[in-house]
Amino acid sequence: MIVKYKALVIDDETPARDIIKEYLKNVESISVIGECSNGFEALKIIQEQKPDMLFLDVQMPKISGLELLEVLDDCPVVVFTTAYDQYALKAFELSAVDYLLKPFSKERFDQAIEKILEKLRKNNKTDEKHLIERVNDQEIVNRIVVKSGSRIVVIPLVDIIYIEAQEDYVMIHTSKGRYMKSQTMHYYETHLSPDQFVRIHRSFIVNVSCVEKLEPYDRESYVAVLSSEIKLRVSRSGYKKLKNSLNF
Repeated sequence: MIVKYKALVIDDETPARDIIKEYLKNVESISVIGECSNGFEALKIIQEQKPDMLFLDVQMPKISGLELLEVLDDCPVVVFTTAYDQYALKAFELSAVDYLLKPFSKERFDQAIEKILEKLRKNNKTDEKHLIERVNDQEIVNRIVVKSGSRIVVIPLVDIIYIEAQEDYVMIHTSKGRYMKSQTMHYYETHLSPDQFVRIHRSFIVNVSCVEKLEPYDRESYVAVLSSEIKLRVSRSGYKKLKNSLNF
């Protein structure tokens, strides 16, 4: 009996989705359960139907393929598809099963399928947390994507007031609410623009534009008073960085 694996095709271009579906027609062990033109549609199908594999475009409107992976609780096996070859190295660093550069041949596609099936037979799922940690350390984040219930929320950096450490998570405090994300403080300390965000304490990263003043806490420490009347402890090293950033 042939084991049937479920595949979801995610690409904002209809011809790109069609070619993948065409190539999969004769693969008996894979069934296409759906196709999506953006990450918002994809999240709903992934949550409801639990596909075994994703054919995932990197560059899409609304949210990128990488941002979609960030909000998945249980990540299927991933094959990136894209027309932008600068993502090739990143895709392999992210431990994707394979990477298909558009336009790709049937032969090249079949090679990717062999790798997918081998990984699925061994029951090796993709660890999305590991994927994100392998993103190029020099890349600057220009927005943050989180999952809130069954929704994806895109947070512009201008809306962030501060980020707070919460054990293996961070709490992102914004002008519109709070959002929990499975990520490290170190990641945001190194991936947010240092001109806009400063780590003032092991537990806090603040949006510099939200800091109104610094007040003494005791003889050798301070608190940062934010525009929303929030007060956050400032470490000695954080005080120096914040003073430099604010030109105190």
